[in-house]
Amino acid sequence: MVKKHVAVAMGGYSSEVGISLQSGSVVCESLDAEKYHIYPIHILKEGWFYVVSEKERYPINKHDFSFSNGSETIRPDVVFNTIHGTPGEDGFLAAYWELLGIPQTSTGFYQAALSFNKRDCLSVLKNFGIKCANSYYINKGDTIEIDEIIKMVGLPCFVKPNRSGSSFGVSKVTTFEGMLPAIENAFTEDTEIIIETALIGTEVSIGVFKNNNELVALSPTEIVSENEFFDYEAKYLGKSQEITPARISPEDTAAVKREAKKIYHLLNMKGITRTDFIIQEGVPYFIETNTTPGLSKESIVPKQVREAGDTLTHFFGILIENAFQK
Repeated sequence: MVKKHVAVAMGGYSSEVGISLQSGSVVCESLDAEKYHIYPIHILKEGWFYVVSEKERYPINKHDFSFSNGSETIRPDVVFNTIHGTPGEDGFLAAYWELLGIPQTSTGFYQAALSFNKRDCLSVLKNFGIKCANSYYINKGDTIEIDEIIKMVGLPCFVKPNRSGSSFGVSKVTTFEGMLPAIENAFTEDTEIIIETALIGTEVSIGVFKNNNELVALSPTEIVSENEFFDYEAKYLGKSQEITPARISPEDTAAVKREAKKIYHLLNMKGITRTDFIIQEGVPYFIETNTTPGLSKESIVPKQVREAGDTLTHFFGILIENAFQK
């Protein structure tokens, strides 16, 4: 068997760079070294490098995404994309790799760009009958009418950057006075923001992927945050419980799996996605979908994979082999 050359892309240009480096490291550790040559590729603002160790790294030739391994030039057969945020989750790199003819494990450039833009994604999915919270949009420079916002979405509500992840720039607002500081906080991450009604219910997150041509929804994870919501501290600093499988009824489990698979199909996704919902009175309300979800050992998707009785080695192998399917 000829071993495939797998470039594991990690890093990125956003606030999520550190989390992405963790995800990429787990993928490198978990991939089957009997089947693949594995290359950690750091894509950072200061440059793109194949990183062998702290002291040994080789620049990437952006012309064809090739690099030296110290003795020969490698052009990868496939890219395993673990970059959260820009440029890995918003479609830029997917378009670049497609132009170069290099398969990659995450979704296509259009689907990545659409799902990364929360406003656009909600607009599309609402037309297909997907339930979502009421929302209000503001661009930087717009006149901010707090009375109008509260009339539309009510209190409490969430103020979010339109294009970011890991809950950077997100605030829960419970008072009139809290709205303007929350908007200013969101504008530190993006020039567009979205304000949504705070739904009351059980928050769950669910991974969906294709295994050959079968669409698979993993068991949903219930999110119980010690903080006001599932913010950065709750996600990464232990301020939450992530319970897999979620403590919800079989009917709610079936409903959220069905909705997650429907969204994956409607958006024509590829690779692994993780979609977040609030289940309110038995109805799953869509929050957002992530096309390069966290893959560190404590991330939600790896927990769901293990709960399903699978290993990360086998699961990541499925994602690589699926990348080659047209």
